[in-house]
Amino acid sequence: MMSLRQNPRIRGLYAITPDEPDTAELIRKVDQALSGGAQTIQYRNKVASTALRIEQANELRKLTERFSVPLIINDDAALAQQVDADGVHLGGDDGSIADARALLGSDKLIGVSCYNLMELAHEAVMKGADYVAFGSFFASTVKPDAVVAGLELLHQARREIAVPLVAIGGITVERGVQLLDAGANALAVISAVFDAADVQRAARRFSTLNYS
Repeated sequence: MMSLRQNPRIRGLYAITPDEPDTAELIRKVDQALSGGAQTIQYRNKVASTALRIEQANELRKLTERFSVPLIINDDAALAQQVDADGVHLGGDDGSIADARALLGSDKLIGVSCYNLMELAHEAVMKGADYVAFGSFFASTVKPDAVVAGLELLHQARREIAVPLVAIGGITVERGVQLLDAGANALAVISAVFDAADVQRAARRFSTLNYS
């Protein structure tokens, strides 16, 4: 596969999959999101069995390759390696950047959740993260107890951090405009895309925003 380090930086609609037990339904929805212009897919399923996660990740790998869009695996570098995903996204308890890099190699993407802490972002970049994520910027139905990040954090990060910035947490199209104006390069969205009656149309609305 082509090295994503030769491709454009992470930007645009960064669609994170819902906890969908039906693989066919998951693929149908993600296909619609990609058809609507999603630029990155993150596979996240916190309730699936190991076997189902492998099945779904493999199917998503095929789909994202067809659209030439990167597939990022949430939390699990080993699964990312197993399905030859384009990278992994690490939370606070998901292992080190060094371990993920050693497992996946230099041509894969590693993203890191930095919540509302600039010091975590600086540390992640120093250790080789390809992008950092901040949030939750707004109340989230997926993570109702998530720490809260303010728009000033994005302004500061844009001044201090050279890698792409991903914003997450309760994002709608209208709120997304505020986040992009504050310095975000990508909007990580679950509910506002995948809970929509028309997933493709919802994705298209996000995809037509002005991303830097």
